[in-house]
Amino acid sequence: MKFVRAFFIATLTAFVVGFWATAPASARDTLADIKQRGKLVVGVKTDYKPFGFLDPSGKVVGIEPDLAADVARRLGVTIEYVPVVAANRIQFLQQGRIDLMIATMTDTPEREGLVGIVKPNYYDSGADVLARKGSGLNTWADVRGKTLCGIQGAYYNKDVQDKYGATLQSFTGTAEALNALQSGSCVGFVYDDTFNLPKLNDPQWSGYECKLPSIEALPWGVAVEKSDDKFLAYMSDVVKDWHKSGLIMSLQKKYGLPVSEFAKRMNAEANHK
Repeated sequence: MKFVRAFFIATLTAFVVGFWATAPASARDTLADIKQRGKLVVGVKTDYKPFGFLDPSGKVVGIEPDLAADVARRLGVTIEYVPVVAANRIQFLQQGRIDLMIATMTDTPEREGLVGIVKPNYYDSGADVLARKGSGLNTWADVRGKTLCGIQGAYYNKDVQDKYGATLQSFTGTAEALNALQSGSCVGFVYDDTFNLPKLNDPQWSGYECKLPSIEALPWGVAVEKSDDKFLAYMSDVVKDWHKSGLIMSLQKKYGLPVSEFAKRMNAEANHK
């Protein structure tokens, strides 16, 4: 009898443990957490001018920090910026180290399986190559067999190597990659055109050019934790309002960028519904 009872208890225990092990994790309620602590924690770039960078005083500024500040204003809370790079931004969100990510992240099917990407998208970009004038990089065929500097985690890295035949020297941050370019460790820097093209107006980069056409233009997405449908829906309404109000276009002008065709189209669509 004792054996039967012990067997029953062991079986029941195993069932309970197995049930909880396979049960889905409870969804995060980020909105409630933000309001309880009175602060919104946002992952942003600090090495991607003009989308996220440090001003001379060390303050985090840029298009995306301004967008994040708008979210905090709507929620009536303070804001904390957490610097992220392409290699860690998704992990920071998954680990709960940030509530929200607005960090130049391209919206891809793979990433949609990892985090909750807000629709509609808020921006878009492709990839081009920043190279010293006279480098001989006039078409994408010219990068074959050449070493390009790049950033870890960029979605177009695989094609740059497999399709166009370049050797990629990857870095975690843009400062390191640009230093390598200037020192001659690579012939060009392959990265988002939204980062490279503004460099051409900077006297520091007067000896450089972007002659290759942009490739693989894709939209960017604000991201929240994967299971947080409530926060995802809230941010969807926020992004829709950014487009309808013209905030994206205003920030492009504020930071010296031409108003993009994507921003114009999204603004027109938002105001004709």
